Amino acid sequence: MISESQLSAVLAGVPGVPRVVAGGNFAAPHRALAVVDGALARYRLFMLNAQQGVPDRAGVTLETPFVGAGMRGRDGLRYFPSRLSLVPNLLRDVLPPDIVVVHTSAPRAGAVSLGTEVNILPAAIEAARARGGLVVAQVNPRMPFTYGDALIAEDEIDLALETDEPLPSPLPRPPDEVSRAIGARVAELVPDGATLQLGIGAVPDATLAELTARRGLAIWSEMFSDGVLALDKAGALDPDVPVTASFLFGGPELYAWVDGNPRVRMLRTEKTNDPGLIARRPSLVSVNSALQVDLFAQANASRVHGAIYSGFGGQTDFVVGALHSPGGRAIIALPSWHPKADTSTVVPRLTGPVTSFQHSFIVSEQGTAHIWGHDAAGQAQQIVDHVAHPGVRDELRAAGRELGFPLR
Repeated sequence: MISESQLSAVLAGVPGVPRVVAGGNFAAPHRALAVVDGALARYRLFMLNAQQGVPDRAGVTLETPFVGAGMRGRDGLRYFPSRLSLVPNLLRDVLPPDIVVVHTSAPRAGAVSLGTEVNILPAAIEAARARGGLVVAQVNPRMPFTYGDALIAEDEIDLALETDEPLPSPLPRPPDEVSRAIGARVAELVPDGATLQLGIGAVPDATLAELTARRGLAIWSEMFSDGVLALDKAGALDPDVPVTASFLFGGPELYAWVDGNPRVRMLRTEKTNDPGLIARRPSLVSVNSALQVDLFAQANASRVHGAIYSGFGGQTDFVVGALHSPGGRAIIALPSWHPKADTSTVVPRLTGPVTSFQHSFIVSEQGTAHIWGHDAAGQAQQIVDHVAHPGVRDELRAAGRELGFPLR
């Protein structure tokens, strides 16, 4: 344990333009990062889904494979396209870290816990130590103590800075009428005993709210939030199956629930997002959102008007894993209309990169398109008839015919 001034003095001696890997989402070690930012004139900052408050000044190069609100639209942002399952390989082989900054629990029995954010951090720590880099912990008694790959031996930490501050939570956003309608349709595709993976957003949250009457559900996901706690309270989760994820965020009640809870198992991302391990889960239902889908049943969840908005994340990993799971289903759920852009989310053909394809179902508030098992023309017909907004269906049918689909 050292003071901020002592940490600053150590960091000031790091040569060159070091790469700093830090925890992201809602577990960013902001106080320690402020010390890093004050000690280093120039450095590269690598984070996943960074929220507001990330250092942003001349001399700081922001890097990420998944863009969050804290990096979105920043000048000079370096976006590295990568499936989440492969980001550890990226850090090991291509972008090795010089400094890793993590936000941990207070020590217990010779170890600290990464708590709510395991993700790529174990791989980053290993990559840094392999090249003689520094591992810095922001130690916070408010960070929940979780198990699995979250546990880090004290001797794996070089320097630690003590803090005592509550974890941030995302702003609550109650699902709107459209999200609730989509969630209800998605929930119809989830049987008792299914294993769930849900991404980030209003639609996944609305889906969970519709599943409280199910029984024997399990969670194997890259992340989870407050909706999983609601499932547990309702008795929907199988009590004998661990809730498995790589990171989580939510409200104080969720953080209290996971603290010291042996039913919650936090694993490194190359395990949770390994399509082979995902495929071993029975009836794995993967629910992810998209910004656009096209008549080829392709989804764009990464870019808006050609500019990077988020990234692949774990969507590609879980779509593949779900399709190989016995009884598994890969679902893309999205509203049929973008209210802000005042445009259809269903387009004839994507003009930008594809995030995922070959899904089981595509769902909007208009209905459910059955994709798997239909030929290409049948898939396009399903999307027009059941996913697209009624106001653009004739336009899509005409465009589809020009693309070679004999749409009715």
